[in-house]
Amino acid sequence: MDPLYDSLFDINRRGLLKGAGAGGLGLLGGPALGQLLAADSGGPTGVPHFAPKAKRVIYLFQEGAPSQLDTFDHKPGLAEFYDKDLPPSVRGSQRLTGMTSGQARLPVAPSIFDFTTHPNLQGGLPVSDLLRHTGEMAGEICVIKSMLTEQINHGPGVTFMQTGHQIPGRPSMGAWLSYGLGSANRDLPSFVVMISKGRGQMQALFSHLWGAGFLPGEHQGVQFRAGKNPVLFLNDPEGMRRSDRRKMLDMLAEINGRQAETNGDAEVIARIAQYEMAYRMQASVPELTDFSDEPEATLEMYGPDVRKPGSYAFNCLMARRMAERDVRFIQLYHRGWDHHNSVTRDLPLQCQDVDQPQAALLKDLKQRGLLDETLVVWGGEFGRTVYCQGNLSPKQYGRDHHPRCFSVWLAGGGIQPGISYGETCEFSYNIARDPVTAHDLHATVLHCLGIDHERLTYHSSGLDFKLTGVEAASPIAEILA
Repeated sequence: MDPLYDSLFDINRRGLLKGAGAGGLGLLGGPALGQLLAADSGGPTGVPHFAPKAKRVIYLFQEGAPSQLDTFDHKPGLAEFYDKDLPPSVRGSQRLTGMTSGQARLPVAPSIFDFTTHPNLQGGLPVSDLLRHTGEMAGEICVIKSMLTEQINHGPGVTFMQTGHQIPGRPSMGAWLSYGLGSANRDLPSFVVMISKGRGQMQALFSHLWGAGFLPGEHQGVQFRAGKNPVLFLNDPEGMRRSDRRKMLDMLAEINGRQAETNGDAEVIARIAQYEMAYRMQASVPELTDFSDEPEATLEMYGPDVRKPGSYAFNCLMARRMAERDVRFIQLYHRGWDHHNSVTRDLPLQCQDVDQPQAALLKDLKQRGLLDETLVVWGGEFGRTVYCQGNLSPKQYGRDHHPRCFSVWLAGGGIQPGISYGETCEFSYNIARDPVTAHDLHATVLHCLGIDHERLTYHSSGLDFKLTGVEAASPIAEILA
C-alpha cells in the first residue's frame, strides 16, 4: 500500500481515541457525516441561556492605551499640582515600567485639553473636546472609569483584554461568541477583524488576538484587509470558472469527509466548513465592500476618510454594513495610542481619526434601529500615568503605561444609556469606587448576548475552560438595561 495513503487513512490508537472522544465521529457513516457537515457549526446546546438584549458585538479596540486623563476622566483639580511630584502615598507599591523607573522625579502633568460637559441621564458627562463628536453621543453611551488590569506591558495587556488570559493561545472573545451562538449569516464569517493605522507609536498586532485557540478552527476571526482584495486568495485564479470551483470543492469535501470518517479529526470538519464559507464569500464580500449604494449624506457623516479602504472611518462604515448582515462579532483595531513622548502632538491627531467615525457609527446604528440589538465596546489595554514621562513643559508631555485605572465605554443592546460607572482618585491613579476587571467586562458582554459566562465552557486538555477564567467575575449589574 502507498505510504502516503497509509498516513491519511490508517486508524491508529490516537485517532481512534480522538474519534471516540468526539462522540464517535470516527464511527459515523456517510449519511450521518453529511448531516453533521450540513448542520450549523455553532457550539453547545442550550445557548443562549436566557433572552438576549443584543444580537452582535462591535468592539472598537484602541491599541496602545488611550490616556483616560485626556479623554474621559476629567480632573480639573490637578492644575494646582502641576510639576509637583506624585505623592508617594498615591503611588504606594505600584511598580513602574523600565521607561520611567529611572526618572529622578515623577512630575504631575494635568491635561492641557479642554473638556465639555455633555448632557446625559446623570446630568452631564465631561468629555475632552478632542472627542467632540463622541461627546455629543453622551446620551447613548455608558462610560466605565474604573477599569483595571494587572498587565503593565502592551503584549500581555492586549492579549488579556482580547482573550481573558495574558499568555497567547486562548480563544478570543469573538471566537467564544462564534462557538457559543453560531453564525447568523451563512454567507459571511461570524467573526470579522479589521485593522487601521493611527498617528502615534504603533505596537504589533498578532493573529492570536483573534484566534480560536483550542476551539474548532472555524471560529477564529477572518481578517479583512485594505485594498482591492479585502480577503486574501478569495478570488479564483484567472481562467477558472465558477462551476469549476464548485466541482473542485465537492471533490475535496468528499476526500476530506472520508478522512474525517476515518480519524475523527474535528479540524477536518472545520476545514470543509471554511472552504464552503470562502466559496460563498466570493459573492458576498464584493457586495459588502461596495459603498455605491450608500447615500452621500451617510458617507459625509463618517468623515472625509470614509472612502479610503483600511481607514478607521471606512472600517466603521463596514462595521455597520456587517451589523446589518448579522455578522456576530465585528472587531476593529485602531493602532497608535502609545503616546510616551508627546501626548500634546499625537493625541489630537489620533482623536481626529476616530472621533467622527465612531460617533457616526452610533448615530447610523440608532437611526436604522440596530443600536438596541448591537453592543458597541470602546477601549484599550490599560491607561496612562498622571505623571510625565521624560521632561515636562507647559505645552508638551508624554505619559507611561498605567494599569491601575482606565476608561472604556459601551453603548447599545443590554446597556443603560447615558450613564457613567466607577470613579478614580483625584490623580486618576487609583480606583476610588466600583473596580471593574477585564473578566467583569467580558462577563457583561456575554450577559448582553444571553450567555451565562460560567456556563459557556469548552473541555480541553482535561480542563473546562471559559473566557472569564477561574478568578471571581460577574456582569456589572448597575450598567445593565
